[in-house]
Amino acid sequence: MMTEYEVEPVPGLPGLLPKGETIIWQGGPNWRVLARTAFHTGTVAVYFAGLTAFALGAALWRGVEAPSDLAGVGITVGGMVIGLALLHLLAWGVARTTIYTLTDRRIVLRFGVALPKCINLPLGIIGNVDLRHRTHGTGDLAIKITGEQRLGYAALWPHARAWHYVEPQPMMRAVPDIDTVATLMARACLSIQTDGRVVPIETATRRAQAEEQAVAA
Repeated sequence: MMTEYEVEPVPGLPGLLPKGETIIWQGGPNWRVLARTAFHTGTVAVYFAGLTAFALGAALWRGVEAPSDLAGVGITVGGMVIGLALLHLLAWGVARTTIYTLTDRRIVLRFGVALPKCINLPLGIIGNVDLRHRTHGTGDLAIKITGEQRLGYAALWPHARAWHYVEPQPMMRAVPDIDTVATLMARACLSIQTDGRVVPIETATRRAQAEEQAVAA
């Protein structure tokens, strides 16, 4: 469920935790990795580099006799600097205002630079989580939701899996120490029973290990 709010009783959450619910992990995106992966600053830099090379080649072909002959090159370079600066600033702002929270009952995505929003994803409606590793130990976790409830891609962006428009998938982007977070999330999901009851994470982990050993045997 998605809500808008102004006050955070608990950082990253729209309200106080219900009795018995425990926060397992909280964190936010690495803004530099977010800039490259969500805002594609590398692709933008390559694009402008190509334009700059073309402008420079055209200027040399015509002949460079005065600084004004390189005006096109200067404009292209200036556009690249401004464009990349704005994209990095946007990535920094998004990362600064984003908190991902994992509890033993749900995943909460709080984000929004101008208009804060909060998305609660009960662990019971999570059908699958896809992990993608990024640089510097970071990674993305794309969450596939089961059931009738659907979330809008535009409302989720940039915390949405790319190219999944019909059935948008919330995504925790550029998460530091991604392997640890993925393990904690897997254990939390295992602790949710099909009837909605919650068992201790340690019990769910032992059960999963026992099943793996049985399969291996």
